[in-house]
Amino acid sequence: MFPPGTPAHRTRAQRFDDLVLDVVEDLDRTWATHLRGTEFAVEDVPPSDPAPWEDGGVLLGRFFPPEAGRPGRVVVYRRPTEVRAVDLEDLADLVRDVVVEQVAHLLARTPEEIDPNFGERG
Repeated sequence: MFPPGTPAHRTRAQRFDDLVLDVVEDLDRTWATHLRGTEFAVEDVPPSDPAPWEDGGVLLGRFFPPEAGRPGRVVVYRRPTEVRAVDLEDLADLVRDVVVEQVAHLLARTPEEIDPNFGERG
């Protein structure tokens, strides 16, 4: 670990952002045309007003389809995702699954079409 304030120091939130960015860059290699203009974001927790179809627990991610000139958007919720991970490797796998699942919803495809290894957590 590096002390805060040193250039190599990364917060948990920054490391989480890096995990999401890695997945997005990976998906962009195959799905760039379909994802052009899509925004990806990380928020700490989901809003307290879920959509009517979002029941059954705390959300790990959410997608917003493009509408009224606004681009599509995929959001990953950091804290609930971190809580479910056993270790860093598990967290990386879980982040990948969350992003892939939300991209699949956004593109109206199955997660397995987006990533043939979907759900295979190490």
